[in-house]
Amino acid sequence: MKQGVIPDDFTAPFWSAANESKLVIQNCSKCDRLQHPPAQDCGQCKSGDDLGWKEMSGTGRIYNYGVVHDCPIRLLQDDQPFNVAVIMLDDDPGIQMYSHLPGTAVDDVPVGAPVELVFEESANGQKIPEWKVVN
Repeated sequence: MKQGVIPDDFTAPFWSAANESKLVIQNCSKCDRLQHPPAQDCGQCKSGDDLGWKEMSGTGRIYNYGVVHDCPIRLLQDDQPFNVAVIMLDDDPGIQMYSHLPGTAVDDVPVGAPVELVFEESANGQKIPEWKVVN
C-alpha cells in the first residue's frame, strides 16, 4: 500500500482530479506554459493570476530510472527494492513525473519505452498517478 497523501489548498485540484482518474498539470494561460510541480507563480512569466489546471493525455515515455534498496518511508519498505522511473509526458516532455512502474520487474526498466497512466489507491484512499509500460 502506498503512503497516503494529504492535499493542501494549493495542491487540492491535482489530487481531486487524481481521485477522478484524471491527470491535471498547472498551466499558465498568459504564456501558455505547463509547470509541475505546481507553484504560486508561473516559472516563465511570473504571473500568479493566470494559473489554472489542464488535463493531460495520460501518455509518456521513460526518461531514466533508479532502484531504491533502502527507503526511509516505512510504508514502502516492504516493497524494497523497487523502481523509481522518471516519466516525460507526451503533452510536454519538459514535464517530468516519478513512477514505481507497477508491473515492471526491478531493474528491468525499458528506458525510452512508452507508458500510460494508471491510478493506485494510497493508504488513506487518495488515488496516486502511476505509469505502466505499454506492451
